[in-house]
Amino acid sequence: MVEVAGPDTFPLDEVIRKGLAAKNDPREVVTDVHSRYFGAELQEDTLLPGPDAHIAETRFADWLARQR
Repeated sequence: MVEVAGPDTFPLDEVIRKGLAAKNDPREVVTDVHSRYFGAELQEDTLLPGPDAHIAETRFADWLARQR
C-alpha cells in the first residue's frame, strides 16, 4: 500500500466546509469532537499521513478549483 497526501493539514470539519463552499452549498457543518468515524473517536492527528507517505505538491484549494 502506498499512502499519498497533500501538503495541507486541516481538521476534517474544515475540509468539509471548504468542499461545500467550493460548490456554493449553504449547509452548515456542525462539529462534534466525540462523534465516531467508522466507529473510532478521532484525535487531532488520527487522519494525518504517516512518516513514509508520499506528499504531493497539489494544495487542497488548487484541487478544489479544478473540480468545477
